Amino acid sequence: MDGDLELLRAWQSGDDRSGEVLFRRHYRMVLRFFHNKAGAQAHDLVQQTFLACLESRGRIRSQAPQSFRPFLFGVARNVLYDHYRISKRDRARFDAASDSAEDLRPTPSSHLAKVREVQLLLRGLRRIPLEAQVILEMYYWEGMLAREIAEALELPENTVRTKIRRSRLRLEKVIAGLAETPALRESTLVGIETWARDVRQALSD
Repeated sequence: MDGDLELLRAWQSGDDRSGEVLFRRHYRMVLRFFHNKAGAQAHDLVQQTFLACLESRGRIRSQAPQSFRPFLFGVARNVLYDHYRISKRDRARFDAASDSAEDLRPTPSSHLAKVREVQLLLRGLRRIPLEAQVILEMYYWEGMLAREIAEALELPENTVRTKIRRSRLRLEKVIAGLAETPALRESTLVGIETWARDVRQALSD
C-alpha cells in the first residue's frame, strides 16, 4: 500500500501511531503466512515479525526496498526459519529446502478446510519443503509477482520463476499421492487458484 515504507520509518523514529496503522493494514496477511506452518503459535510469530520490522533500520537503509510487502514477507520468512531452528532439537540440520512444515511440527488438518479440495491443498502444502510452501503461498495466496517474491527472498527473479514451477510440480506430486480419488486430485490441481483464494478468504474473516 502507498506510504507503508514512510509509516515504517516514522514508527522506527518513535511514532507509535504509524506502527499501529501498519499493523492493522497487514496483520491478516502475515497471519495467513504463518497459519499453515506454525499453527497455534502463528499469532506470536506475527508479533515477532512486526517487532523485527521495527528493529530493522539498517536493512531499510542498506537495501532500499521498493515496497513494503516484499520487505515484510522477507522478515516473516526469517522469523519463521528462526522459529523452526529454535524448536528443532538438531538446529544445525534445519534445511528449508528439504524440511517440510509437517516434518517440523505435525498438526491436524486445518479447521478452515471446509471443502475437500481446500483440505487437500493445505495438507499438500504442509508436505512439500518449507521454502517451496512459502513461495507458492506468496504466489497463490497473496498474488505476489515473481519480482516481489524475489525481493522478499533476496533471490534473482529468474531463480524465483524456476522455483515457482518446481514447487508447483512438487505440490502436484504430493497431492496426487494424498488424493482419495482421481477426480478429487484433478479438481484440486485444476482449481488451485480458486482453492487458494478460498483459503485466503477464510483466513481473512
